[in-house]
Amino acid sequence: QGHLVESGGGSVQAGGSLRLSCAASGRTYDAYCLAWFRQAPGKEREGVAAVGADGYIWYADSLKDRFTVSKDNTKSSLELQMNNLTAEDTAMYYCASDPFGYCTGGPCCLVAETYGADYWGKGTQVTVFS
Repeated sequence: QGHLVESGGGSVQAGGSLRLSCAASGRTYDAYCLAWFRQAPGKEREGVAAVGADGYIWYADSLKDRFTVSKDNTKSSLELQMNNLTAEDTAMYYCASDPFGYCTGGPCCLVAETYGADYWGKGTQVTVFS
């Protein structure tokens, strides 16, 4: 019955930065995968960054130069630092957890189908304007 709550979204000028946080509880934090996804209007949900149980990190190749993901064990949260934002980054950002091991670590942590319906947050909106 763990839950995930995203925060930190908002409106930012192109070139600016935002830091998102996903507060986790229960088995959602100590999971095989803990990940950020995003979905823009008219586009499919895409994996942004993920952390495996062993601490290994995976990024979407197009984002790894600008985005940094980390786990904060003192807060049981998943952080996403986003820099040099562009209009193409405008999306609803979600976090998700796989406590069951549908993916046991690897690129599958960035696949939305890895995560069950009850193991997503409600999302936080990021809007980048020029």
